[in-house]
Amino acid sequence: MLIYGKTAANAIAVMSFLAGVTGGRRAGSAEIAQARSLSRALTAKLLTQLAAGGLVRGQPGPGGGYLLARDPRKISLFEIVSLFEQFPPSPLCPFGQVWCGEENTCPMHDSVLDLMESNRQFLEDTHLGIFLPQMGRTLERPKARGARRGGGGSRKERH
Repeated sequence: MLIYGKTAANAIAVMSFLAGVTGGRRAGSAEIAQARSLSRALTAKLLTQLAAGGLVRGQPGPGGGYLLARDPRKISLFEIVSLFEQFPPSPLCPFGQVWCGEENTCPMHDSVLDLMESNRQFLEDTHLGIFLPQMGRTLERPKARGARRGGGGSRKERH
C-alpha cells in the first residue's frame, strides 16, 4: 500500500504521460487528460502546480504545451508527491492523534512508522525513467477498467 492521496496519484499520471513524450514534443493538457482519463480542468490545475514546482515547463498558445523540465530519470516520484502531500505525513495511529508520540505508543506504532519509511524510500528511489519506452515495456491504455495485464520485469529502476 502506498500512502499518498488521489491528487498526487493524478499528478504522477500526468507526469508519466509527459515522460513518454519524446523528441522535445510538447503535449497539450487536453491530450494528457484524454490519455490518462482525467478531466481537462483537473489536468490543467495539476500542470500549473507542477510548473510552479519546477517539474514541467509550459508554453501557451498555438504550438504550445507542456514538457518535463528535466530528464525523467532525474525526477523522483517523491518530488511529485511532495508538491501535493505533507511530508512527513501524520502517523496513522488507530488510537487517535494524541496517543502516539507521548509516553506510551500504540501496539502498531513501529509497524506504521516502518510502512511510512518504506513508502518514502520507494518514492525517492523511483523516478520517471521507468515510463520511458526504452527502459521498460510499451505502455498501453487498459482495454477495460480493472483488467489486469501480465508482464514481467521490475517495476522500478534504481539510480
